Amino acid sequence: MTVELQTDARMGRFVKRLNRFVCLIDLEGEGTVSVHVPSSGRMTELLVPGAEVVIEPFPQSSAYKTRGRLAKVLYEDGDSRCWVSVDSHLPNRLFSRAVKEGALAEFTSYTSLQPEVTLGSSRLDFLLESPEVKAFVEVKSVTLVEKGTALFPDAPTSRGTRHIGELIESLQEGFQAFLVFVIQREDASVFSPNHRMDPAFGQVLEEAAEAGVEILAYDCEVTPRKVALRKAVPVALHL
Repeated sequence: MTVELQTDARMGRFVKRLNRFVCLIDLEGEGTVSVHVPSSGRMTELLVPGAEVVIEPFPQSSAYKTRGRLAKVLYEDGDSRCWVSVDSHLPNRLFSRAVKEGALAEFTSYTSLQPEVTLGSSRLDFLLESPEVKAFVEVKSVTLVEKGTALFPDAPTSRGTRHIGELIESLQEGFQAFLVFVIQREDASVFSPNHRMDPAFGQVLEEAAEAGVEILAYDCEVTPRKVALRKAVPVALHL
């Protein structure tokens, strides 16, 4: 199962993060430029000075205040190295395309997909429908891997916890519910909630599993020019 998105690529080196959504990049041929960071995650293990990065440039004539979007970071730790996609919006695109192409066995029975659907006080990522059932789906971007374990979140997320609560409530109204973690790198052998970073998220994830929310994880092949949804990864609520 491979669902691939290709992008423009400009190479550079990470300099520093100015705030949650802007960083400085030493961009090949242009010097130091400001770049949009499309994720509010901490990513402290990725965004280190000198790290090789890929940006997707914005048109120079555009109204954007930054030169482009930070797309990928090369993670290096001793002999271990892999490209990591850091765009938190990309997993939704990958999931949507995979469902439409019938690439995910767990979702082949659904015949329509609607993005950005309101449920309670939250807006969830997708509503899937088949002649027999409807299902809400929330997709989460994962960039943190420690010793082969993909972990989410890498910063406390009250919003993510609220979304899971909404999924649990949807089960009581007769819907199916899925929580999908897209690991935007290929060096994870298992996914687990990051209990150390956000115990409340880990607790509600366990409650969701017990209630019947289906929790799935997939990894990605990432290169400077593409991100491809690759294969399912086991989920372990406790390690």
